[in-house]
Amino acid sequence: MTERPLILVVEGESRTRGALIGALGERFRVLAAEDPPQAERLLAEKDVQAILCDQTLAGGGVAFLRGVRARWPEPVRLILAEAAAAREMALAVDEAWIHQSIVKPWTAEALAQTLGNAVRLYRLRRDNKAVSLRMRDAPGLHDRAGERRHRAAGRDQGFDSLLHAAGSPLAVAIALARKVARFDISVLLTGESGTGKELLARAIHRGSPRAARRFVVENCGALPDQLLESELFGCKKGAYTGAHEDRVGLFELADGGTIFLDEIGETSPAFQVKLLRVLQEGEIRPLGSSLTRKVDVRVIAATNRDLESEVAKGRFRRDLFYRLAGFPLHLPALRERPMDVPLLAEAFMGESMRFLGKPVEGLSDGALTRLRRHDWPGNVRELQNEIQRMIALAEGPLLTEDLASPKVGTVRAEALGGGGAATGPLKERVEALEAAVIAEGLARPGCTLSRLAADLGLSRVGLRAKMRRYGLDQAVPDGECQAPEFG
Repeated sequence: MTERPLILVVEGESRTRGALIGALGERFRVLAAEDPPQAERLLAEKDVQAILCDQTLAGGGVAFLRGVRARWPEPVRLILAEAAAAREMALAVDEAWIHQSIVKPWTAEALAQTLGNAVRLYRLRRDNKAVSLRMRDAPGLHDRAGERRHRAAGRDQGFDSLLHAAGSPLAVAIALARKVARFDISVLLTGESGTGKELLARAIHRGSPRAARRFVVENCGALPDQLLESELFGCKKGAYTGAHEDRVGLFELADGGTIFLDEIGETSPAFQVKLLRVLQEGEIRPLGSSLTRKVDVRVIAATNRDLESEVAKGRFRRDLFYRLAGFPLHLPALRERPMDVPLLAEAFMGESMRFLGKPVEGLSDGALTRLRRHDWPGNVRELQNEIQRMIALAEGPLLTEDLASPKVGTVRAEALGGGGAATGPLKERVEALEAAVIAEGLARPGCTLSRLAADLGLSRVGLRAKMRRYGLDQAVPDGECQAPEFG
């Protein structure tokens, strides 16, 4: 049985310290200290993976964590802060290199998830360091393409492969996807390019009763109608110029499994009619054939377009939209979840080291600060490319901020509160600010609509309307959070 992770709680108030131990004790081995000297003794004796410290600690929680970082840099550092000090803590996160600031009041469930992600980050860093050492000790590993392919083939494609921090808007989409995975409902994934729609589709398949059967993928925007029809439904020899043999379509290959139709919003009205018939009748007719074949396939579709808007403009069939959108899920852009950047960066660093055959020890503080400040218009895919680029350019053991692309860290609108673009029409910039403020509120542990609406000076109805407008309407449930609050 795997030993539970070891964490350190530093809290001066005995009642709150007891509540924290109670909230985290089932999932972690918890060491508790009431002041910095006691905490430092425990750190010197034990292999602690994460530290949770209260902001109001004697001498200051930030100052304590700054000192810890100098002597024990490996444990992931987190701080509990009052809501009134949230802005101050946001600045301190970079200054003391604190992984996350947790705003009080906290809930047991959210706090345990946050510490779980901190432990995961600790292990990613440890594993990356081990890979780096192995590469230095065995230079032959650098050229083993077979190992790279083996890792890619064996990568976990379930929900746990979708890295995110506690409080991330992505956690909402994953939780909903877990619930719908076991039911044979068509799913429509929306979100910008590079947000991980195919990864989530694969996770849904892996979590479904169809997991033992095939998962097949088709990019519907990459082919003209005739070739797309042939790819999906199959064709007979001679059905069109270039059809030199009978071809089995992807729907038939996926029989009993799942088909993922990416970029579904790029299809023509003519093709949409043919796809609608397949979904309605559950049967396909290969090009050039007069016979139909029954298929049993679950469809997951994805698009970076606003399909409801496309329907209103007459560019996408309404009946097909409702066939596909049995269960719509929106994936947030990376700029809406900056708390996920450290986890993703560490994971991509490990992958890139193996792919490039080049060891590095990690990211410098300045480099990670710069990554966290970027808007990531290319989303997760852009971050992955950036990490790979930095490793390719690195000449020393650390990835430093000067290795980043010139654009990285320069386009994020800090003055707008994080989420929006720093340039563009005033209306777009104001909307970006509004969306970022709401997304930040939704990411707080224990968030409820009533509480957030009151904080923002809105009614629940008004808040809901803005959430729908910015694609955040699935971020929290209608009801109040039932988890107990402490702190």
